[in-house]
Amino acid sequence: MPGLSEKDLQYFKQRLQKRREELRAIIHAELISSQQEDFTKLAGEVHDAGDESFAELLRGIKLATHARELEEVQDIEASLERIRNGTYGTCVECGDHIVYERFDAYPTAKRCIACQTRYETQKRGGRDATPSL
Repeated sequence: MPGLSEKDLQYFKQRLQKRREELRAIIHAELISSQQEDFTKLAGEVHDAGDESFAELLRGIKLATHARELEEVQDIEASLERIRNGTYGTCVECGDHIVYERFDAYPTAKRCIACQTRYETQKRGGRDATPSL
């Protein structure tokens, strides 16, 4: 199975760089916004335990969002490093080529679909992730 062409690599490099800049702008705006929105102050001003819980929930959601965005930036940086060192497009587990369609859907992919499925199954402790009724 052929790997990614030089044209493909340039395309994904540009997509990754664009997304990295978008995330940096989002994170920057959120950090500035968070300095203006003090959820602790909000929680202190409420007089109801439910309102206080809601304020804490908002704070937790905001922190989780920041963590996800930072993790995505790290994944992008790792992908750009793999492009620089010539390993982008190769599965980190088995060494096979990762198909173009996988990168088109998920440009920071580091595993082929088979290895990613195995990784996710092991991460869940072998449990099936199929929703049940």
